[in-house]
Amino acid sequence: MAIDTSSSAAPMLRLERVSKWFAQRDGNPLHVLQDIDITVETNSIVALLGASGCGKSTLLNIVAGLVTPDRGRVFLEGKPASESFDWRAMTYMFQEDRLLPWRTALQNVAFGLEALNVPRAQRIERAAQALNMVGLDKFASAFPHELSGGMRSRVALARSLVTRPKLLLMDEPFSKLDPSIRSHMHTEVLRLARMTSTTVLFVTHDIEEAAVLADRIVLLQPRPGRVREAIEVDLAHPRHAASPDVVTCVQAIRQKMHAEATCA
Repeated sequence: MAIDTSSSAAPMLRLERVSKWFAQRDGNPLHVLQDIDITVETNSIVALLGASGCGKSTLLNIVAGLVTPDRGRVFLEGKPASESFDWRAMTYMFQEDRLLPWRTALQNVAFGLEALNVPRAQRIERAAQALNMVGLDKFASAFPHELSGGMRSRVALARSLVTRPKLLLMDEPFSKLDPSIRSHMHTEVLRLARMTSTTVLFVTHDIEEAAVLADRIVLLQPRPGRVREAIEVDLAHPRHAASPDVVTCVQAIRQKMHAEATCA
């Protein structure tokens, strides 16, 4: 089905029959993704959920333009991504925070603005505002080794948002944090995404994380990675992992994933 590129209501992201193969030493290509169709509406939070090996990170890298699909198309705001999208309007949070150890928290946050040629005074002002948003304004002069894991993640989040992106991609950036700190980061992501009108697409294998954060969960099955089901999470925010509605949602998704693993 063709995308109407003239519509002002076009979604932030649309993947249309995206497939990917990777070369292997034995000469047989590895089929990683098959005919992926996903829509991410503007100002929504969507989770890509699935077991290891279902192509979640590869899919995120395709959206980011880091990997080229072998088949299919990627549309951003209703237009082919490769032709018209301003890639400065997208940011990517990786599994590692990737903070520069020789830079302070403020300087790390400001780093992305340097590539955009933002004048120094504006860089400092916007970086300070971003640190304030994540509650770290008092740690602007601290270096990464002086910060806890949760604080480093908040600096990375501030760095991702300081460029005022339309789309934030997240590849399990909180997976190494303690549960209580991870829960706090979920609250921060929700609050800041709403505050800044940022669309979020994130990868996770944590069902609770998906249920707490996402408006929509795309359940992927391996391999090759395919969309098994898109699940609307019609629960009010804030959500808590222990609340009955979230527990019920998690149990239903876990049953779907278990059934898929059993049939594989």
